[in-house]
Amino acid sequence: MLKHTLPGWALLLVGMLLLSGCGYTFPHVYEGPHHSIYMPTWQNRTNKLGLDMKIYQSLSRWFQKSASVDLTKDKGGADLILTGEILSIDLPSVSWSTISEVTGTKVNLVIRYALKDQRTGKVLWEVPAKLYSADYTVSTVSAAADEAALTKIIDDLSEDIYLGALRRIRKQQQQQQPQPTP
Repeated sequence: MLKHTLPGWALLLVGMLLLSGCGYTFPHVYEGPHHSIYMPTWQNRTNKLGLDMKIYQSLSRWFQKSASVDLTKDKGGADLILTGEILSIDLPSVSWSTISEVTGTKVNLVIRYALKDQRTGKVLWEVPAKLYSADYTVSTVSAAADEAALTKIIDDLSEDIYLGALRRIRKQQQQQQPQPTP
């Protein structure tokens, strides 16, 4: 008795066709009308110099994933405004073993941010305070461990902000489309 099986590429093609027909969207990519987001330098209320720039660079990398959305330093031509503030940083918080050896470090960063439609002035999304943390196991407390934890935090918060902004842009786009009349 012969079994009929589809080659792997055929299964992949069928899967892609099913996904394209069901309205599924990839959350990391926006392909609608072009949007420009003005992002001024965030206020940094911490003593960690350059943190605002690291966040801006990380957000820029995330927004490069979508050809239809970009960050700009030109407020005049922007559709949206993404403002933010670095409220606090806790470097390092150290964990100790029962024999007084360092076992890990924890970095905490608190930020707030908002996304606003520049044309209408309407706030599309606001997060008044969000805590990001990263734990790292270490043998000694070091600046390198803190920086690794901070890099992870910045990438996580950038991804959250990027995906959240895309959700708000998609939602705004749906609301602006004319609704069919019955």
